Amino acid sequence: MIPAPFDYYRPTDIAGVIALLEEHGDDARVMAGGHSLIPMMKLRMAEIPHLIDLQDVAGLGGITIDGSEIRIGAMTTQADLIDHEGLAAAAPILREAALQIADPQVRYMGTVGGNVANGDPGNDMPGLMQCLDAQFTLVGPDGERTVAARDFYEAAYMTARTDEEVLTCVSFTAQPGGAAYEKQKRKIGDYATAAAAVQLTREGSTCAAASIAMTNLSDVPVWSPAAGAALADTPVDDSAIKAAVDAALADIDPTEDNRGPVKFKRHVAGVILTRAIKSAWARA
Repeated sequence: MIPAPFDYYRPTDIAGVIALLEEHGDDARVMAGGHSLIPMMKLRMAEIPHLIDLQDVAGLGGITIDGSEIRIGAMTTQADLIDHEGLAAAAPILREAALQIADPQVRYMGTVGGNVANGDPGNDMPGLMQCLDAQFTLVGPDGERTVAARDFYEAAYMTARTDEEVLTCVSFTAQPGGAAYEKQKRKIGDYATAAAAVQLTREGSTCAAASIAMTNLSDVPVWSPAAGAALADTPVDDSAIKAAVDAALADIDPTEDNRGPVKFKRHVAGVILTRAIKSAWARA
């Protein structure tokens, strides 16, 4: 199918984007890489009278590392995450996750900002950003504000971003220790049946702190404080891992779809999370 008719805009600065959003309100949408929005438009699942392309907007790309502080521009692609040597050293979990997103063609166009701002529960970056305690910078008519990734997602495709705001960057503080991203999917290019992001801080033979988030197992990404707490102050042995997995499974709410029934998804979630915890602990 082809999309319904729409007007196309390609502003060169963020002020021009905001002006268009103010002018057209609910009838306008911004597009980053287009891998989520364009298919929905072609299938007539979304009708967008005014499409605003961010490709030419200055200042929305790039990766900046200042000590442990990391800033990623919204138009940074998944391929950029993979190729950036400094980022691979400072926060290798980003590269690990990006390599599991779709296929190379998608990764060369798909952006970090589009992945996190869309509110799609199947996207990989939202859960990962919650695990990393990332902050999202939003710019709108009233200026700039910051929203924590852990507070950003409200329901499937519903976020704290207003219709007149644009997500411009993602930032977080890289933590010492080990991290891992594990994902199970039916085939290359598919959404996850279940995915888990784990960040662990180790002191000697004990886990000092842990952060755990899961993807595509509820209508929003799930950051589980209880799962992290179950690993803290433990040697991350089998008993502690089981307690963490049980806590995470209590926080998710999967639904049956073409990736499987609820019971199967919960089983996969447990397997994937166990692998991620063991891998992160080994790296720590």
